[in-house]
Amino acid sequence: MAKVNEQFLKLPGNYLFAEVAKQVVAFKAAHPQQRVISLGIGDVTRPLCPAVIDALHRATDEMGQHEKFRGYGPERGYSFLREAIIANDYVPRGIALEADEVFVNDGAKSDTGNFQELFARENSVAVTDPVYPVYIDSNAMSGRTGVFADGKWTEVTYLPCTMENDFVPQLPTKKVDLIYLCYPNNPTGTVLSKRELQRWVEYAQQHDAIILYDAAYQAYIRNAEIPRSIYEIPGAKNVAVEFRSYSKTAGFTGVRCGYTIVPKEVSVVDRDGKRVSLNALWDRRQCTKFNGTSYISQCAAAAIYTEAGKKQVQETIDYYMENATRMRQTLQTLGYTVFGGEHAPYLWVKTPDGIDSWTFFHRLLEGAALVCTPGVGFGPSGEGYIRFTAFGDREDCIEAMERMTAWTK
Repeated sequence: MAKVNEQFLKLPGNYLFAEVAKQVVAFKAAHPQQRVISLGIGDVTRPLCPAVIDALHRATDEMGQHEKFRGYGPERGYSFLREAIIANDYVPRGIALEADEVFVNDGAKSDTGNFQELFARENSVAVTDPVYPVYIDSNAMSGRTGVFADGKWTEVTYLPCTMENDFVPQLPTKKVDLIYLCYPNNPTGTVLSKRELQRWVEYAQQHDAIILYDAAYQAYIRNAEIPRSIYEIPGAKNVAVEFRSYSKTAGFTGVRCGYTIVPKEVSVVDRDGKRVSLNALWDRRQCTKFNGTSYISQCAAAAIYTEAGKKQVQETIDYYMENATRMRQTLQTLGYTVFGGEHAPYLWVKTPDGIDSWTFFHRLLEGAALVCTPGVGFGPSGEGYIRFTAFGDREDCIEAMERMTAWTK
């Protein structure tokens, strides 16, 4: 008799964004004449830039030619992309990496969810709260989080990020082994300074912990003093793995490509106390479970680093951030307390009058046909907040704010 992995049965309800989509589908069915504008799920809307489209066409044509056809590629990714990543994303920031420390993937979500497989089940986990659900759910599937009760997992250390502490997570009061950090943050849109990030690197060094650093939104940072990579912090290469994505940077949500940096210096211990390289372990895992990102997608990603590609991608980022600025100004004018939207395409909005997140979600959907994401879906400290995204068309953004103004008044 085949038996289920009982850890999956502990997961609460639907995945957050699946539940939001379910609620929206029900609303549309009940109100077929109403045009719904979504500011909830963070999918992009701008088309791929011309440099990427040209690269996709060229790579596709190559796949139709016998002498240029590509089959299975290297699991770490083609060298032309890994070298471009180092030269453009790290060298300008004074960070030295080797090509075999770069692992190209099919999007950051896969690796942020899968990387926890390398760690023993008894490792303790700390997450900022609110948090991107994948970090916790993937650890729950491995039996590392305990039981879900009263909105929390019993074996997870939550690091509240709230208005009261300026959304800066405080160091754990007890030792933890795995620390998930995401900056610029999803969902709050907030950032950490180099000094604040240095504290986390020092904690990891002191306690032999590993930081799993999600930098998927680093391209949206507008202030040069804010770190785009954790490796800008001295000593971070000994304790941190970094995840990056082209999904929100260059509109690759439908193309699927990103990468993970696993420095050779970062390691864990086996039961005998012997150091084991995470780089070697991740390479072994990928060779077993992953056949590599498609050649076509990697050619498209490499085009982002051309002079034309850089300029075109920046124009798209600026477009979304202009949306964020418009939304932030409108919401503040209406009296809402708003965070984020300055170095990230997310706005974290406090619900008025103590209204809970899901109640506000339903009222906004029913009253203005606007979709947000309930903050409590990101963790207990998200209660009393909702998240808006700026990944919409300008016309929809303007209309959404007009609806928000009329509904609020």
